[in-house]
Amino acid sequence: MKTIAFFNNKGGVGKTSLVYHLAWMFRLLGRSVVAVDLDPQSNLTTAFLPQVRLEQLWGNGQSGLTVLAAVQPLMERLGDLRSPHVEEIAADMFSSLSLVPGDLGLSMFEDRLAAAWKDCMDDNPAEAGDAFRVMSSFHRIMERATSSSAAEVVLIDVGPNLGALNRAALVAADYVVVPLGADVFSLQGLRNLGPTLSRWRSGWRNRLANEARPPNISLPKGEMWPIGYVIMQHSAREERPVQAYQRWIDRIPDLYHELLLGEAPPAPSPDEHMLATIRHYRSLMPLAQEARKPMFLLRPADGAIGSHAAAVQRCYRDFEQLARRIAQRAGIDAS
Repeated sequence: MKTIAFFNNKGGVGKTSLVYHLAWMFRLLGRSVVAVDLDPQSNLTTAFLPQVRLEQLWGNGQSGLTVLAAVQPLMERLGDLRSPHVEEIAADMFSSLSLVPGDLGLSMFEDRLAAAWKDCMDDNPAEAGDAFRVMSSFHRIMERATSSSAAEVVLIDVGPNLGALNRAALVAADYVVVPLGADVFSLQGLRNLGPTLSRWRSGWRNRLANEARPPNISLPKGEMWPIGYVIMQHSAREERPVQAYQRWIDRIPDLYHELLLGEAPPAPSPDEHMLATIRHYRSLMPLAQEARKPMFLLRPADGAIGSHAAAVQRCYRDFEQLARRIAQRAGIDAS
């Protein structure tokens, strides 16, 4: 199981759309995938599922069949994790795509996670054991979800903040991909993100060293290693970003290497950590939302004709190349 989180504390950069399309692309490349929606806004879940199904899963305001239902006993201190519901989106004999649905109520888990982070350092095995069960809950949800679906890849969508909920989600991630917009806000997001990931990583290692931690539950390693960044939704002219965007793009490599990798800026050449530059396919998105499918699977029957058909092909190439680069860096076979 390879777990990859897509994270930037700057919202509105197209993170959820990126996770959605990559989940479909990995499946098309023959990998079995589980997408996990840990953003309380649940936009990834609404991208995958129609409203009728959402109402069934959310259970008319109760926890229903979502990630919240799985952690409910931990929230209420009434037991350990429930097995998560895994919603099958698409499957064939070679690969599958599944979803652990999000829930707007997941934000209620934040306080419990914040307290558990501190209590993982407790000398009392009972207190520490409870705290580690809480902190490892997302990791164990992913383990059970991949076990039930035989998936090899987990893609994690999280909200745009640096709170306890996202800390637990990132602790469960082997790798992190950083979606960025070509603007000053994303640069500031990098300045926040780099030190935060380093602090969370070292903090989790300290907690794993606690001799009072329980020996009988699966705990994540908390590597959360940055494997690259994706520049999203830039305007382009003749295949190149316009000047107003380019000046921000040119500043990203130095900040990424310094703050997330702790190393000297790269030489003035294409940065190997820039995984892709994904244009804003404005004309395709409404068609894709109407058809309830990724942009690169649109067909003439969905309205993808003329220039739209050419854009669909370009979109497919963009996401295929990006998925293969992520797979290479994360040690995933996508040949």
